[in-house]
Amino acid sequence: MKRTIKEQARFDARLPKEQKEFFERAAYLGGFRNLTDFVIIAAQEKAKEIIKEKEQIIASEKDSQIFFDAITKPRKPSKTLKKALDDYNAFVSGSI
Repeated sequence: MKRTIKEQARFDARLPKEQKEFFERAAYLGGFRNLTDFVIIAAQEKAKEIIKEKEQIIASEKDSQIFFDAITKPRKPSKTLKKALDDYNAFVSGSI
């Protein structure tokens, strides 16, 4: 069985001592193993939130454009749609 090892990357940050102590306190009170775990998890959660929000906005804008195009530039009905309308009209009029 072949094991894969995840490639690691390093991330360093410089911050004021007071801010580091503040983060360390939050990590401790939050039950994290260490400051690194706290920072990674907090950053990951915030990143997911931002990405989800932006993707929803993009999807919403795309949906709006599709809707607007459908109203302003309607396509001609297909044969299948015309048949469905004929069937519906026949059903409603009691011809079936």
